[in-house]
Amino acid sequence: MSHALPAARRRAAPTHWSRGAGTPAARKAAAPERAGHEEAGPPPAETTLALGGLDGQIGFLLRVAQEASFQAFARRTGEAKLRPGRYAILVLIDANPGISQTALGAAAGRDKSTLTPALADLERRGLVRRQRMAHDRRSYALTLTEAGRAVLQALSRHAAAHDRRLDALVGEENRPAFMEGLRRIIAGLG
Repeated sequence: MSHALPAARRRAAPTHWSRGAGTPAARKAAAPERAGHEEAGPPPAETTLALGGLDGQIGFLLRVAQEASFQAFARRTGEAKLRPGRYAILVLIDANPGISQTALGAAAGRDKSTLTPALADLERRGLVRRQRMAHDRRSYALTLTEAGRAVLQALSRHAAAHDRRLDALVGEENRPAFMEGLRRIIAGLG
């Protein structure tokens, strides 16, 4: 059985799937290809988007669920830039003062290309301090600043409330199996 995604949920699709496609520059660049075709405009809000079989793929549903969770967390905190990924970084640094960027990336499941800009953002905000390690000048030791600890404390309250909402959606009786399934995926693919 094929399900469809409500049009309102299409906005939650990861931006890298169609990066830049809706920008004025992208539309202008595509104009020669569309010559003679009228632009239909956005579909009515009540229409649905056919998923073409994606609704049966675990990876797709994990990604859409993750994005929905991240957006709900951002709405709850009111901080679009301090989404769960940044929160996780703050938690891991707080739990492991002096952690290296390499160890942090491994623990957070992030590669250097995504971790480095996140850390630069947190450092720019005054939440994280990076200091060269004495024994390896190529590596940084990461710690939270006082401001970082204060932000983490506030975000932790939001994260607890957000997790309670997720627990309600998953169901208390399903939580252990759900968490174990996620851990198997992480261990098997990580």
